[in-house]
Amino acid sequence: MKQTIRIITLLMAISTSVSVSAQSKKTKATSPAKKAIPVTLPTTVSDKVMKGIYKEIKTPYKYGLVRATDDNAKKADCPSVFRKGNDWYMTYLIFNGQGYETWLAQSKDLLHWQTKGRVLSFSDTSWDKNQKAGYIALQDPAWGGTYGLQQYQGKYWMSYFGGKDKGYEKGLLSIGIASTTQDPSTVHEWDRADHPVLSATDDNVSWWDNHTLYKETVIWDKAKHTGHPFVMYYNANGDSLNKKRGAERIGMATSDDMLTWTRYGKNPVLNHDIGITGDPYLQKIGDVWVMFYFGAFWKNTTGAFNKFACSYDLINWTEWTGDNLIQSSEPYDELFAHKSFVVKYKGVVYHFYCAVNKADQRGIAVATSKDLGKSEVNFVAPPEKKK
Repeated sequence: MKQTIRIITLLMAISTSVSVSAQSKKTKATSPAKKAIPVTLPTTVSDKVMKGIYKEIKTPYKYGLVRATDDNAKKADCPSVFRKGNDWYMTYLIFNGQGYETWLAQSKDLLHWQTKGRVLSFSDTSWDKNQKAGYIALQDPAWGGTYGLQQYQGKYWMSYFGGKDKGYEKGLLSIGIASTTQDPSTVHEWDRADHPVLSATDDNVSWWDNHTLYKETVIWDKAKHTGHPFVMYYNANGDSLNKKRGAERIGMATSDDMLTWTRYGKNPVLNHDIGITGDPYLQKIGDVWVMFYFGAFWKNTTGAFNKFACSYDLINWTEWTGDNLIQSSEPYDELFAHKSFVVKYKGVVYHFYCAVNKADQRGIAVATSKDLGKSEVNFVAPPEKKK
């Protein structure tokens, strides 16, 4: 009898468990879906977080030049670094008196580089025939991540500023878009859109970018903080202070398809009212976006130097007011040390930048978070001064 009671009790327990489980599944299936609660991100980054970012990204050891031309008529500028397979690649600019072209180099270790060839070259016609200053787009933004280039619609993408006039950043410079379906680590001409996507002559031009546009960087923001997946940061100058030139500032534009771009807001996101605030490049460290950029000719400063700012939402930026990341200190960068591209690989931070000496020779140098020795790359003998 006791055994019969135990069996009945066990069966009742199983039946109750099944019933509760079924009811639970029924409840989950028929309950209305909960609405997502919008997350309000902070508009400023705390001093504690800013100090932590600085500690993470600082590079006190200057390795030296990694790219220098073999001809004083040429100048190397504006590095962009990405990874493909087991190798690293760098797009960079060469100015040869006529204008900018974009070149490609390859490296195994981020320190020793071999020139491969051109990817954006001079052309006989078009709005950008004498200026094509290219910068990689849609890179994996994760700090210490893959540093690979992401594809959108089966293509790799590059932004650039271009113009038709000959000379060093002469005439109207506008922003264009290029793409390729080929391997970006191989030398080939990228396909360019037949018109600028942003220009100082646009109908919706703002007070701060109505003179000319310069370097830009394009990220793929899959969280759509601005309501759009693609965000461009670019520096430009306007006539707000001086109708002949004005100051350079950094502002934003957005896109849904990489080809049609709209300015985001009427004001820049970084502005020092005087001198240059330019050449933005972004990485994401944890939940913080970090914008590397350079300053020059600000009030109470000398020369050019690399700084950073931080944001949670890509719209509101908090600037670092502490020590510069990079500034002039060596013979090869004694005139200017500016224009950042920063990566972290195997625990070491590499901060690539443009180095200019007092002879106006221009090359690409790197500073690191760990002492890796000194480069053997040097500028050629400087041009003789005319008597």
